[in-house]
Amino acid sequence: MDRPWLAHYDDGVPATLAPYPEKTLVDVVRASAAERPRHPAVLFKGARLSYGELNGLSDGFAAWLAARGVVKGDRVALIMPNCPQVIIAQLGVWKAGAVAVPLNPLSSEEELAHALAGTGARAAVVLSRFYHKIKHLQPGTALEVVIATNIKEFLPRLLRLAYTLLKERKEGDRVALTPGDVWFQAVIRAPPSAAPPRAGPSPSDAALLMLTGGTTGVPKAALLRHHGVLMAAMQINRWFRPIIREWDDGIAFVFPPFHVAGNVGILGTALVGRNPGVLVPNPRDINELLRTIQKERPAVLPAVPALYNAMLVHPAVRAGKVDFSSVKLCVSGASPLLAETKRRFEQLTGARIIEVYSLTEACMAAVGTPVMGTYKEGAVGIPLPDVDVRIVDVDDPSQEVGPGEIGEIVIEAPQLMEGYWHNPEATTEMLRNGRLYTGDLGLLDGDGYLTIVDRKKDLIKASGFQVWPREVEEVIATHAAVAEVGVAGVPDAHSGEAVMAWVVTRKGMGLTEEEVRDHCRRHLAAYKVPKRVEFREALPKSAIGKLLRRELAREFRAAHGPT
Repeated sequence: MDRPWLAHYDDGVPATLAPYPEKTLVDVVRASAAERPRHPAVLFKGARLSYGELNGLSDGFAAWLAARGVVKGDRVALIMPNCPQVIIAQLGVWKAGAVAVPLNPLSSEEELAHALAGTGARAAVVLSRFYHKIKHLQPGTALEVVIATNIKEFLPRLLRLAYTLLKERKEGDRVALTPGDVWFQAVIRAPPSAAPPRAGPSPSDAALLMLTGGTTGVPKAALLRHHGVLMAAMQINRWFRPIIREWDDGIAFVFPPFHVAGNVGILGTALVGRNPGVLVPNPRDINELLRTIQKERPAVLPAVPALYNAMLVHPAVRAGKVDFSSVKLCVSGASPLLAETKRRFEQLTGARIIEVYSLTEACMAAVGTPVMGTYKEGAVGIPLPDVDVRIVDVDDPSQEVGPGEIGEIVIEAPQLMEGYWHNPEATTEMLRNGRLYTGDLGLLDGDGYLTIVDRKKDLIKASGFQVWPREVEEVIATHAAVAEVGVAGVPDAHSGEAVMAWVVTRKGMGLTEEEVRDHCRRHLAAYKVPKRVEFREALPKSAIGKLLRRELAREFRAAHGPT
């Protein structure tokens, strides 16, 4: 296969990292703890957790799990935001030979019940404010024990005292446990009644059950192997290495641990590179995020486009009062980065944004912009080491299309998921002959740069013409009064399906439906101009800020009927 993208790799980035070491992230942490036991591994609101502490505390949790009868292959749910406990717990689960199931604590009870029952988790580590929510669901699941942890447990002493006095009860973290359940803090710091399994997991063992985003229906659980997680983390680490120093440069944990970008893309990469993890429990609290950037000075700031937009409009950022000078690299993923967002953020902060593209099923590492090399507007970058990308005909997947032609994106890489948990039909649809059929439409140019056109299922067919929502969104976003925009197809009696735009305007700026259309007419063919425009205060997004176009279309159909 021709790989034109290799000519555009940064200096020092090889075409392959093979042979990959027969290790896991558990081995990586143990080695780091042995080499520099006092070096900070985790930074959390002024507190520091060293590699020695991280390794020792996760050993304690592994020993407790083993004493409880947790064995290789058992599942343990982790229902927490970014905090030291989730990293300790995940490493402990892995050391016990079990499979970690990170879940979104803010999911509905129905979603959590489905995930817990579907994965068969025997135990759950949960932030105390969500303890009662999980206890309510427990009877319909395989959960035998719930381990609760309070967000204050790893705060610095004075901050912990202030939280206890002022916020603990209000935030719902002061709870009494049901007999049989335990506190995480007591478990990890107690003298072990059994030694942790020293061998740890093997590279071929199951590591994670990661729920897919659910934008294409009911979320499925992708099974990721330990070796795949390590390989993906090594690929990203090597991609960043031309600009990022091992041991010293911090990485902001903005994506949550229940998303593959947070769990593999950030946590895995930080552990492989021995980069301190700067934890951000709630990135939607922009004030706290900006304070964390100021205080901990991370070198890498990954985020979704919606978060860059939120920072752009923050008064302190607009006034130039936020120091972004520590940030060497901004990494945008999970949803399309509009060219206007990139331009405005880079102009305002002086930080460079690169894009990355992947899926849960690809174990995060797939495509990215070279950190030092050419950025092509509209493209998400080029395949990482050991990753091949092909574009195949939508109607005949056996046929590849040429440069510049649109088709379905197919990924080949050594770290692809094993499959969907207990869902062979969905696995067969997505994985065929070692290739991942993404369901995304895109094109490769002559240099091997990938441009995402849209989701195959988001294609709008207006009067027989094909309209890609992202193209229309890109145009509308260039209007000075537009803060956010979403585009989707809605039922229409005349054209079958009509282009509709939902727009959030910038504060203090007015905009009319006809002004939006006029702006589009100057840049788009007539059939791509939105037939309907609706102004809203906010757009529906997933837990990590991904725009939910289909939710917009669903709301419209619910309000207006089939036509």
